[in-house]
Amino acid sequence: MKAMVLARTADVGTSPLQLCELPVPVPGPGELLVRLTVCGICRTDLHVIEGELANPRLPLIPGHQAVGVVSQVGAGVSERTVGERVGIAWLQQTCGTCEFCTSGRENLCEGARFTGYQVDGGYAEYALVPAVFAYPIPSVFSDEEAAPLLCAGIIGYRALRLSGIQPGQRLGLYGFGASAHIAIQIARHWGCQVYVSSLKPEHQRLARELGAVWVGGATDRPPDRLHDSIIFAPAGELVPPALRSLERGGTLALAGIHMTPIPSLDYDREVFGEKVIRSVTANTRQDGLDLLREAAAIPIKPTTLSFPLAEANRALQELKAGRYSGAGVLILS
Repeated sequence: MKAMVLARTADVGTSPLQLCELPVPVPGPGELLVRLTVCGICRTDLHVIEGELANPRLPLIPGHQAVGVVSQVGAGVSERTVGERVGIAWLQQTCGTCEFCTSGRENLCEGARFTGYQVDGGYAEYALVPAVFAYPIPSVFSDEEAAPLLCAGIIGYRALRLSGIQPGQRLGLYGFGASAHIAIQIARHWGCQVYVSSLKPEHQRLARELGAVWVGGATDRPPDRLHDSIIFAPAGELVPPALRSLERGGTLALAGIHMTPIPSLDYDREVFGEKVIRSVTANTRQDGLDLLREAAAIPIKPTTLSFPLAEANRALQELKAGRYSGAGVLILS
């Protein structure tokens, strides 16, 4: 099979992924072998490839928003069948026994393993996944539309939940990439007014097209106080202005897996008034199932830009530079 392989972490500008021919993996007990058709390109991939997330397993096939068809099942699999269309997301395995796994918080499991980080991922023609961590894909979505839902969508959905935003309230989104452009569609479906702060003109334009009531620069102050906000950009310097724009009692959810250092905060100006800062850490399987169900009912329409597998380095470079709106998707077969 063809795969893009990372031998060592490096700046994506150096094109560190190499196109390789590898054996097709064999599913073990409880696993599926999935013949992939597409894989979404995520900012987390950048953090893994450039070494901002520590200790990836190397060599590594990145990617964790993969969609394809089950081509083989391992011993003991009853949840999925050959020929079924499934998605592979970031969370690939948990211990199942710790206090987090047994209390509905498996996203916090210290024994978790993640696709395209500790386990080979979706920048390839085939991938393995435990059957219980594979998501059935609703028929309303094409493969290209479904791919961004598997991380950008799931994390955006979890961030919305953790922000505590309620129908009819004012929601702030900082950064308007793949995840935010899905989150705004859910928030608008819930009846929220969405205010978007973004650096790139093309991202600002997409935010307006998707119904933002106000769009400004990365640190511009919205004209109204916001009930809750989410920072999707991996920029810690956005935290103080985002807090200043919150209504009293509001929550600021930090949705990135990696963020630059947060500057010191002024208690009176930025924190007082029972404001809450909370991080968003991975997701549970239930988050994924709930997001896919709600996305199909709306239905969500992700904006995607396709790249051939062999051009994964260029796709990541374009993502880092913010040169396209919505979500990038690699075409695998």
